[in-house]
Amino acid sequence: MVCKQSVGTGSWIRLALGAVGFALASSVIAADAFPHKPITLVVPFSAGGPTDVVSRALGQAMSKNLGQSVVVENRLGAGGTVAAAYVARAQPDGYTILIHHNGMATAPALYKKLSYNPLNDFEYIGQVADVPMTMLGRKDLPPTTTADLVKYVKQNKDKVSLANAGLGAVSQLCGLLFEEAVGVKMTSIPYQGTGPAMTALLGGQVDLLCDQTTSTLQQINANRVKLYGVTTLNRIKALPNTPTMDEGGVKGFSMKVWHGVYAPKGTPPAVTARLTKALQEALKDPVVAKRLDELGAEIVPVDKQTPAGLQTWLKSESDKWQPLLKTMKVEATN
Repeated sequence: MVCKQSVGTGSWIRLALGAVGFALASSVIAADAFPHKPITLVVPFSAGGPTDVVSRALGQAMSKNLGQSVVVENRLGAGGTVAAAYVARAQPDGYTILIHHNGMATAPALYKKLSYNPLNDFEYIGQVADVPMTMLGRKDLPPTTTADLVKYVKQNKDKVSLANAGLGAVSQLCGLLFEEAVGVKMTSIPYQGTGPAMTALLGGQVDLLCDQTTSTLQQINANRVKLYGVTTLNRIKALPNTPTMDEGGVKGFSMKVWHGVYAPKGTPPAVTARLTKALQEALKDPVVAKRLDELGAEIVPVDKQTPAGLQTWLKSESDKWQPLLKTMKVEATN
């Protein structure tokens, strides 16, 4: 009996080791074979929008390294949650991946019936670029500096209107952060996207808009809006003479748009690693660097262009935004 038990145990161990070896070999084969067809990069927002522009530049450069086309697919709806849910349910083979911004951190607080968990239902590939934001006013708004703007907002309170691109948009988040920082609740006016919100500001229908440089630089350079400050703690290369909101007296004010790339949960580690390598090589591409520079975007350091870098950042952003949104009782109606 002892002898039989020993043999049985030994056989079990050999089978287990064999299975592990087979799995490792399969992973290596998968990595060597990947990719053998085009990859779909799902973008949660409309074509021509800020995230889409970043995505197309990135996708073109990644395709060079991967040897396969990276096709951008725009899946709109519900502040980016439609696209994220689609990728979360996709086959975990590396051929359907997601690029998303701050909305990955805020969605759980905004949507009660979210069908996925941003922290747990994806494999992380890496961060891409940070985009500063700018606080803008209509051309004829009386304040001339950030300090003047704060005084004006406090004196006029709910008479001041603040546009945004819809629920969960980074422009809405920036507005909420500004309201909290100055201790004043303004009249928030949502629009169906950044374009309509900017049009309203240019037409004088609203007073303020806080949005990313990818959307605002053209209007700023054309002197069609009043610029009060940038939302990063340090001045930015695209607007070197523009003070930060922090310098203007809104101490500690910090807001930027960040982008990360994700794959469905269960994507093989070797495939994820291959995608991370392609991402890192793409961010070294001079064409990508030039395009992002033109948009005022800044490529993140190499240590953030990794699964660990993105995972750590998403957790910290979730911890920052979700309590704030719940406190301010901001959520979707559906």
